[in-house]
Amino acid sequence: MASPRLILASASPRRRELLLHAGYDFEVHPADIDEDDYPPQTLPADIAQRLALLKAQALLPKFPNDVMLAADTVVAFGDRPLGKPADESDAVNMLGLLSGTTHVVITGVTVLRPATHFSISTRVMSSVRMRPWSAKEIHRYVASGDWKGKAGGYGIQDERPDPFVMRLAGSHSNIVGLPMEATAELLGSAGIFPAANGPKTELKLAISPAVAPGIAAE
Repeated sequence: MASPRLILASASPRRRELLLHAGYDFEVHPADIDEDDYPPQTLPADIAQRLALLKAQALLPKFPNDVMLAADTVVAFGDRPLGKPADESDAVNMLGLLSGTTHVVITGVTVLRPATHFSISTRVMSSVRMRPWSAKEIHRYVASGDWKGKAGGYGIQDERPDPFVMRLAGSHSNIVGLPMEATAELLGSAGIFPAANGPKTELKLAISPAVAPGIAAE
């Protein structure tokens, strides 16, 4: 029997890059789901895990003999979930809310292998301390278009002359959009491993030198 393919159920270039840098061979087939498909008052962590599962399940009929990998990232401001901004105005409001605060980035990850009835999910949380932004800085960032398709309206990997993340705790790759430590464990359980000759270079993130990994945000 041929080895199953790894199918990434996401159009995110950031998730694709993380998998490539980890040495995985995979195909990209974004799942078309309603990302507002969750009951009212659902907690952010449950939203991330639910949407990741729905994305993976959406591809089951098309790839019954392969392994589906899906993820969904939600920024949590307290119990309030912040997904991808709908437009520039929404992005401005989200960044204004997060400015000068500590928030949590949550990614739900699901791996399915229907041929063996394999299904596993997890969620990973990281905390991010953001420096205060002026209204001018927020509007300049939003005008750049970098907010598009990013939970909370920002990406920690965006190159900035003055980084807006002061401190973080937890998985760096989780904040980018795919916690690679947890993802590798889930994929290994499904029989998917990096190619022996795949790239193993570390993906460098644009984070201020002041950021100290492992130090809890204040």
